[in-house]
Amino acid sequence: MICFAHRGAKGYGPENTLAAFARALELGANWVEADVYPVEGELVVFHDLRLERTTNGTGFVFRQTLPYLRSLNAGNGEKIPFLREVIDLLDGQIGLNIELKWPGTAAPVAALIDTCCRELGWHPDRFLVSSFIHSELQLFSQVLPGIRIGALTGDLPLCHAAFAEQLGAWSVHANIEFVSREFVEDAHRRNLKFFVYTVNHPEEFDWMEELGVDGVFTDYPDRLLRRVGEGM
Repeated sequence: MICFAHRGAKGYGPENTLAAFARALELGANWVEADVYPVEGELVVFHDLRLERTTNGTGFVFRQTLPYLRSLNAGNGEKIPFLREVIDLLDGQIGLNIELKWPGTAAPVAALIDTCCRELGWHPDRFLVSSFIHSELQLFSQVLPGIRIGALTGDLPLCHAAFAEQLGAWSVHANIEFVSREFVEDAHRRNLKFFVYTVNHPEEFDWMEELGVDGVFTDYPDRLLRRVGEGM
């Protein structure tokens, strides 16, 4: 089962910060997941639409200046990082799932990934690009075909995984509240991977294994890795 460290090792440090991603590396996660907005020509790693929950700032992320965003405390003195800084930190050691959080994110993310693969030696399979904004996934695939995409959903679609197949996705990323055996099996029949967010408790890990999912997003990657080592 693939272990995605959700927003870094979010359970052990301020989410989506370099400290959280470094902790995920230390804990042995297979992948990390990072959320991305485009701001003034830069890709900033941040999850929420607004700043208040995780920083000492206010307002919409996408309406701020880069100097303002970089001046904020994102937890324990950490700054809001740029995506290129996360990539430098990971250095191709583990996979990076980039979630596109806002329209206009696909093209600059594609450009950065292309640079990583051509100039920094990253293997294309080290990247997975996902989004709830399926039009952004379509655009990304047009700009940079050959990089895997994951279709996010927050509910249980009527046609199960058909929407992801139609997008040409490699994977479905589903909310744990709407997972079913039928949904997982339908995805597998369509040759799609099935990943679930956010899975943090032992009984949830066991349930996901029973359903046959291919991986989970977790705030505590060590918990999953320990259970996998123990044979779950």
